[in-house]
Amino acid sequence: MNGIHDMGGMHGFGTVAPEADEPVFHADWERRMFALASTALGRGTANVDEFRHAIERIPPARYLASSYYERWLEAVETLLVEKGVLTREVLAAARRGSAGNGDIQRRQTDEP
Repeated sequence: MNGIHDMGGMHGFGTVAPEADEPVFHADWERRMFALASTALGRGTANVDEFRHAIERIPPARYLASSYYERWLEAVETLLVEKGVLTREVLAAARRGSAGNGDIQRRQTDEP
């Protein structure tokens, strides 16, 4: 079954116009997002297949309205919640800027 993420070859979206001398990251937050996703995958919090599947589960309208790294952010947030590392409430508090030092606590694990 094709989803919105399977856009390759679909008609009606126009041509892809590559940006001349396009940087790897357009903004500092994208660089941090890359590091965050790499850390989550590298530590075994999720694997690349779970990460891809989380991106594929983004609702179509949101997927189309999101940039590449915004999709990565949503996927990592989804996986961290599903794996019990964070809660949606903690993420919402962080977005509001109301998550203080004591509000976001590291999940208790046997890991150092």
